[in-house]
Amino acid sequence: MAEPVDRFVVTPHALFEMRRRGIREDELGEVLAAPGQRWTVRAGRDVLQSRVATAGKPYLLRVFVDTDCRPPEVVTAYRTGKIEKYWRP
Repeated sequence: MAEPVDRFVVTPHALFEMRRRGIREDELGEVLAAPGQRWTVRAGRDVLQSRVATAGKPYLLRVFVDTDCRPPEVVTAYRTGKIEKYWRP
């Protein structure tokens, strides 16, 4: 399992996008607490992701976090059905 993000702040933009996309805060917290994968996108920004099922359909929930802030800031989150595109073996 990848390293979790225990303390974090959700930015207003991320909160807006989560609401628009129907992502609950508890779903976000689950990915950050126990991510299936985590890697650095660029210096200071990581993506944490986990496989989830919504209405019986598999998705990947991806959460982008600015790690150079204290506490780290969630900048956006989204679901995608393109698991093979983003999941790293």
